[in-house]
Amino acid sequence: MDLVGRGELSDAAWARIDPLLPKHDGAGRPWRDHRQVVNGVLWRLRTGAPWRDLPSRYGPWQTVYRLFAQWEKDGTWAKLLEEVQVRDDAVGAVEWTVSIDSTVARAHQHAAGTRKKGMRPGDESDDPAAVARREALGRSRGGLTTKVHLAVDGRGLPLSIVLSTGNTADCTMLPAVLDAIRVPRAGSGRPRTRPDRVVADRAHSSRKIRHLLRQRKIRTTIPERRDQIANRARRGGLGGRPPAFDTQAYRGRNVVERCFARLKQFRAVATRFDKLAARYRAGVLIASLVLWLRDTAT
Repeated sequence: MDLVGRGELSDAAWARIDPLLPKHDGAGRPWRDHRQVVNGVLWRLRTGAPWRDLPSRYGPWQTVYRLFAQWEKDGTWAKLLEEVQVRDDAVGAVEWTVSIDSTVARAHQHAAGTRKKGMRPGDESDDPAAVARREALGRSRGGLTTKVHLAVDGRGLPLSIVLSTGNTADCTMLPAVLDAIRVPRAGSGRPRTRPDRVVADRAHSSRKIRHLLRQRKIRTTIPERRDQIANRARRGGLGGRPPAFDTQAYRGRNVVERCFARLKQFRAVATRFDKLAARYRAGVLIASLVLWLRDTAT
């Protein structure tokens, strides 16, 4: 039996996002109750159930899914997350020591087989491998998987979300994760895009990454891999000095692991059921929004 209110937005959280939602559809008709729709989306994210199994108290499942997909396309979900980030940054609550890491989500069998409507013979999308890369589905030891790359602030709240195939190396995605950090100013000025420090594990250790962070004047806390230490020792004086490493700062890296654990309480995040990468990312984004609203509720 469904428990009414479980996992739904509180009054305080709803008050923060309600003014930002669209008020009318393209024909000028008012939407169905926004709160009913958003809570329906949260129910599906929390349970991982098919959209058709949505409880009737949230209205027709077709309406909830249509608005979920439409707000993904027009950027409404991204705008909501951006707005709560802006408000926190305006009062100095965002901690700009950023931790970066990734986690793998197993793809359900229903996530495979994306349709290729409108594609012509010879298009890149006719290539199954190209379709898999575009939809962030990679074959690894556990089958089809998607990798979620996150940058979180010092409190463990997501600042950027990037998807890749499950067999993609973490270090190759760090530049994209950094580029996705963008928190506009509450007043005038350019958006904040540069962390004070980046903390990451050994999977992100490479000369290219360290050079990139030095260029952007970002302090780096990434431990070296054993093979890199051995190569430098073998070269002797030509190996150069070891990179600086702040042990105290590295102790805070577990905030990103804790963030993944919280996000995966949403079953539709822990397991990918969506065929389209954009729809799955929207689910991760909404789950991230819930974490921001819960942790910054006034």
